[in-house]
Amino acid sequence: MNKVSGESKPLEARYANYFLVGHNAFEFLLDFGQCAGGSEEPQINVRIVTYPVYVKFLLSTLMEAVAAYEQAYGPIPDADATPPHS
Repeated sequence: MNKVSGESKPLEARYANYFLVGHNAFEFLLDFGQCAGGSEEPQINVRIVTYPVYVKFLLSTLMEAVAAYEQAYGPIPDADATPPHS
């Protein structure tokens, strides 16, 4: 629900199969995008800029989610060192 107008807005969803992470002394930059294959350049859909403490919290949250997924559906295969879109 939008707190300003009181209206409910649907959440916008984007597919991501391309991820790029950068950092400086103060923040992390998390790029999420889509690569359609071949030598096409990935299209970045969103960049999240956040503090290191929140990235560590995100890492913990993702690890818990992966463990729960694998408990329910079985192991997720390990990714190669090189992502399929590079």
